[in-house]
Amino acid sequence: MKIAICIKQVPDSWAEKKMAGGVLDRAGVDAVLNDLDEYAVEEALRIVEANSPTKEAGEASGHSITLISMGPERATEAIRKALSMGADDAILISDPALAGSDALATSLVLSEVIKKGNYDLVLCGTESTDARMSVIPAMISQRLGWAQLTFAGKVAANPASTTVEIERVTEFGNQVMSAKFPALLSVIEKINEPRYPSFKGIMAAKKKPITTMSLSDTGVSPSDVGASAAWSAVKDALPRPPRGAGVKLTDEGSGGDKLVEFLVEKRLA
Repeated sequence: MKIAICIKQVPDSWAEKKMAGGVLDRAGVDAVLNDLDEYAVEEALRIVEANSPTKEAGEASGHSITLISMGPERATEAIRKALSMGADDAILISDPALAGSDALATSLVLSEVIKKGNYDLVLCGTESTDARMSVIPAMISQRLGWAQLTFAGKVAANPASTTVEIERVTEFGNQVMSAKFPALLSVIEKINEPRYPSFKGIMAAKKKPITTMSLSDTGVSPSDVGASAAWSAVKDALPRPPRGAGVKLTDEGSGGDKLVEFLVEKRLA
């Protein structure tokens, strides 16, 4: 069973973010592995472990897990973390022409790379913490013509029958869905608890192969990616205004009345 996981390096969620030239300024903040992608990595490892004679991921399991990411060279930092969790190898698509690509272009590039890998399953997080669009998994599956099983809260894959079944979490309840390989899954953050990389895993990750591909290697035309091909653009962005000073009241026996007056004024009572 060959599994691929789409991961992304994103600005640290706790960092103050700024726009530069209509795009997010990524160089000025710390970059990390997208939190929600860690759940996809963990679930892929659990799928392999459940179907391995040794109950472990890795070469001895007879299955493989490949990470696929699109971004600048520094994205190898995020890739190494996912490799230290237990993935086998990685592909990084990095090219200056990709800068400013929107979701449509990103899904096009990723789908072309996935096509070349002959994978049985592709796993994704539900969304990236920098864009919060939650559309890439559906776009990739549409481009590949694969079944999509999204928002999975539980996954069971059976390589013998080449089928995968999930419990899809919705606001109305859970739905049981299944599909034949190949299929694309997105998993929610409540599906598991991602493991911490062990010291052995961190050291092993330094030797695991990362294949770097340029845009020409994917077969995608430069005219289909980048800011010039994006279907939308940010024309202007302003920083969030500073919070105004609060109202300070000295309670001299009428504090309760003043609180009620404040609530009524704000239409909260």
